[in-house]
Amino acid sequence: MKVPFIDFREQYYVVRDQIDAGLKKVFEDGTFILGPQERDFEQAFARYCEAPYAVGVNSGTDALYLALVALNVGPGDEVILPSFTFIATALCVSYTGAKPVFVDIEERTYNIDPDKFAAAITPRTKVIIPVHIYGQPADINQITELAKRHKIAVVEDACQAHGATYQGRKTGSLGDIACFSFYPTKSLGGCGDGGMIVTNNKEIYEKILMLRDYGRQGRYDHKIKGYNSRLDTVQAVVLAAKLPHLDQWNRMRNDVAVQYGQLLKNIDSIITPFLEKDRTHVFQTYAVRVPNRDKVCGQMKNRGVDVLIHYPIALHLQEAYADLGYKRGDCPVSEAVADDILSLPIFPHMKKEQIDYVCAALRELVENKQRVGLRAIDT
Repeated sequence: MKVPFIDFREQYYVVRDQIDAGLKKVFEDGTFILGPQERDFEQAFARYCEAPYAVGVNSGTDALYLALVALNVGPGDEVILPSFTFIATALCVSYTGAKPVFVDIEERTYNIDPDKFAAAITPRTKVIIPVHIYGQPADINQITELAKRHKIAVVEDACQAHGATYQGRKTGSLGDIACFSFYPTKSLGGCGDGGMIVTNNKEIYEKILMLRDYGRQGRYDHKIKGYNSRLDTVQAVVLAAKLPHLDQWNRMRNDVAVQYGQLLKNIDSIITPFLEKDRTHVFQTYAVRVPNRDKVCGQMKNRGVDVLIHYPIALHLQEAYADLGYKRGDCPVSEAVADDILSLPIFPHMKKEQIDYVCAALRELVENKQRVGLRAIDT
């Protein structure tokens, strides 16, 4: 059996008619950039996040970068973030000229450890970026309490957590600014790159509106030095068609995760995701920890299961950040998770037989390894 990591076809069939009609309208009107459909989607997404303001941009990376620019982050400032995440979270800091400060994660949730955040605060710390990794919110209450005490802004990296909640509140409304990605593989994904910045702060909202569009108010009235980072109307049409289905699709992802958990729970050497009781997990990624991950990963692919690794190298050990002087052992939990983590296929319309096959293959590989060693599964 072949099991893809993600399959978009069933999602498309659900929203095909609405997308086709919306795109036809865009092409007829020629409103490809910041058309009315884009503004409508911004408003709809803000309501979904239970926030008053949202600004569409061209990627999740730009969302993070423009959020920091809006907060006047620059050279001499420090921004704290977890070492275990996608590199875009760190790159947005580097783009501003500020220094990324990597801290370790919680062993159970893989989210930033609030105690490590507290220990890393200096007089130069200007922003904390908690990443809601894999789709489960970070411990935002403890983080925001520390941040307020030290006058540090909180920028949620919610790029993997569309629709997740923390104590009943939606991601996007938990910090000063929240950033989302609409990369096609996300729970709410477009047909190309796209992103969104969400905030409760009107001043920040108005600044980001200018930042994403050459710093202008009016066609040639440029108030600040801005950028070209706008969400295309075509992407907004696709995303607007999908948004009403997002909660249902997240529930379907949870159903898949429950089935995975039941089938894998009695295998001692496999660590399945841990769910905190005061928040919901949207399972953008279903990641397990397994021994000898790289060999297991290769053998799963040989069996037709399209697994991935998110993320095999912690950021403080990336060559791109060697100049910061981090070494192995500085973030031991991040390093251990990076060595063991394996992402299994997950998508809303995944079939039971696909889930069963993935779990059977993983069980066989891990149990064979335990009985007779890895050489038995290397062929």
